[in-house]
Amino acid sequence: MDLGLQGKYALVTGGSHGIGRSVALALAEEGCHVAICARDPRRVQETAAAVQGKGVQALGLQGDATIPADIERVMDTVVKTWGTLHVLVNNVGGGGRWGHEVVEQTPEEVWVDVYHKNALAAVRFTMRVIPLMRKQRWGRVVTVTSTYGREGGGRPWFTMAKTAQTALMKSLAMNHELARDGLVFTSVAPGSIMIPDTGWDEERKRDPTRFGRMVDDSFPLGRLGTPEEVASVIVFACSEQASLLTGASIAVDGGWSRSF
Repeated sequence: MDLGLQGKYALVTGGSHGIGRSVALALAEEGCHVAICARDPRRVQETAAAVQGKGVQALGLQGDATIPADIERVMDTVVKTWGTLHVLVNNVGGGGRWGHEVVEQTPEEVWVDVYHKNALAAVRFTMRVIPLMRKQRWGRVVTVTSTYGREGGGRPWFTMAKTAQTALMKSLAMNHELARDGLVFTSVAPGSIMIPDTGWDEERKRDPTRFGRMVDDSFPLGRLGTPEEVASVIVFACSEQASLLTGASIAVDGGWSRSF
């Protein structure tokens, strides 16, 4: 299947590690030029080099998506270099393990920080790309949410922020003017994904036997997902073929979540 991404320009936020890195590389495999932004300059440059190794243009930009000035600098650099964007993947986020298990002992700053890192970062990048996409009458915005952006559970500050991202994509998809200008807005909701140097990886290293039993008992597939499995869905959602997918929230969780 030709995904129609050859020669298009994409930005992946949080694109230097985990799901974001896998998305950047998968887009590059389709012939898409890819910019990434993330906080760690070493990882940014390593991923940009890997993207460029696929035979496409790459931009590696250091920035913190919780800082509006950094978002403006990243977007200004992309637009100055390429003139436009066809694809935005709002991948930056996190905070699902922040705070305290006792809800009322979690300070308000955690609620605010998680909302900024997830929902407001997605809003700011998305609002910046919409005029570019409308001008060319083609665009794909895919926001990486969570199974907790589709149903209850998890720590409430994280679930609230991820649900806000889902609502953002759905609401924009229902806007007639944006839809008829060729813009598609989609949420991709990963479940538990094994990413090096993150919470699940730390739990596995701490007690491999206990972790193995938990995974076998909790997950229908008997394993966690991989970043590459999520990336393959995201890349399709970015494609020419995904025109009717707009407004959807797609669970990529191996059957773990309870919602339909």
